[in-house]
Amino acid sequence: MSDNDVVLKPKTKVKPTLDKPKLYKVILVNDDYTPREFVIVILKVVFRMSEETGYRVMMTAHKLGCCVVVVCARDIAETKAKEGIDLAKEMGFPLMFTTEPEE
Repeated sequence: MSDNDVVLKPKTKVKPTLDKPKLYKVILVNDDYTPREFVIVILKVVFRMSEETGYRVMMTAHKLGCCVVVVCARDIAETKAKEGIDLAKEMGFPLMFTTEPEE
């Protein structure tokens, strides 16, 4: 090789790594005022649960004070929680859903 030769090195391809979005839990909080049947209806309409699954989630919240309804992306979790709360408020019930990050 002479002094004027250029040595080219192959470029390494860098693939950007994307982190998976953080998941959030939607939690049903038990109260003593919202009828059980109404809670099941909300779970069926908003979270697309079957009658049996809705009943089990509602009873778990009733016995333990709260229950995880679904785990999903943050924007979906917040939208579903708000939708459930708004439907309950329209009917005059204090039903509450909260969201929190999954560990």
